[in-house]
Amino acid sequence: MSYCTAIAYMSDERRDLHKAYHDKLYGFPIDDDNELFCRLVLEINQAGLSWETVLKKEVSFRKAYDNFNIEIVAAYTEADRERLLADAGIIRNRLKVNAAIENAKTILVLQKEYGSFKQWLNVHHPKTKEEWVKLFKKTFKFTGGEIVNEFLMSTGYLLGAHDENCIIHQEILKTQPMWLQTV
Repeated sequence: MSYCTAIAYMSDERRDLHKAYHDKLYGFPIDDDNELFCRLVLEINQAGLSWETVLKKEVSFRKAYDNFNIEIVAAYTEADRERLLADAGIIRNRLKVNAAIENAKTILVLQKEYGSFKQWLNVHHPKTKEEWVKLFKKTFKFTGGEIVNEFLMSTGYLLGAHDENCIIHQEILKTQPMWLQTV
């Protein structure tokens, strides 16, 4: 069952949480590098857990990671790592915390070379899912196949975020997502 269909079968509380993400964010292109970084960190933190867990903690993640300001996160110290690992509002996994900090540093390098994280993605588009996974594994920490797939679908680089008959799919088409440029 697709995400679009599953939402209809959720309890009211769960439906409201997922519908807000589904209708306003999932599959829509993101132009802001900090928000792209945010999505990458959230997708990494979802690994082994439900997306619902991550959605419930998003506000806490934003607070803990300085609203995903790449420059600030890249400059985190060992004290910041320990602060994050002690923060019950987020997912306290050392590998995931370290990945967020190291990936912020990597994005700073990409910004210097390509002008932005978004432009780095654009330069490498289009790729197959397998090619993207290989590139992400070479470039970033803690980025396996599902993380890369969801990150790219959720930001408009790969097709598949919504069913074709989903009303939100029609809204996304209006934004000219990158995947549409290869169809």
